[in-house]
Amino acid sequence: MIAELKGAGKEYKTGDQTIVALQPTTLKLNEGELLLIIGPSGSGKTTLLSLLGCVIYPSQGDLWVDGQHVNQLKETALAKLRLNTIGFVFQNFNLLAPLTAEENVMMPLQLQGVNGSEARDRTQRALQTVGMTDRRRNLPKQLSGGQQQRIAIARALVTNPKLVLCDEPTASLDKDSLGIVMNELRTLADGGKSVAVVTHDPRLKQYAHRIVEVDNGVVTELSGFNN
Repeated sequence: MIAELKGAGKEYKTGDQTIVALQPTTLKLNEGELLLIIGPSGSGKTTLLSLLGCVIYPSQGDLWVDGQHVNQLKETALAKLRLNTIGFVFQNFNLLAPLTAEENVMMPLQLQGVNGSEARDRTQRALQTVGMTDRRRNLPKQLSGGQQQRIAIARALVTNPKLVLCDEPTASLDKDSLGIVMNELRTLADGGKSVAVVTHDPRLKQYAHRIVEVDNGVVTELSGFNN
């Protein structure tokens, strides 16, 4: 187990109103598994992912990530946990336009203070993992959507995180690129990573070890999808 929510929920107050983004939720994320988080827009999927990614604190309940009680961590410790334990993959890739693919992948290592030669070696291995070594000198604008997403996955992997969180990673991709990206994420999970993917696309169900559905802030585990 790499992450666990125990009765963890999230509320936001606007004036006199309280908006419940996520009802109290109990959920575990395990190593060696791809967890699919499905549900319509506005259902609470991204709130759940933000909690798991240590981007926000729970309003109630408890959250543990990599053995650390997130509720008790200060912002600096939370940022360190994100940098060293979690890799993020976003719908819109979030690559830095002036940097090459290689430089984008290397960025988290530079933030960690990894020395130059080791950073280059680890970047090379991450690019090899996603089959993008031949595109390492390309700028993002010179890459297709599928290629950009594979670079984004390499960037998420380069720090060797225990947990990889993906927010609608295939929404901008065509069918062929979708298959390539999801097969890579599934391979990462089969290799021991904990991978969580938020989506509203039912085509992704075939790649999951386990599926939860979020609807109106309520998380329900679905059965019968263990591949």
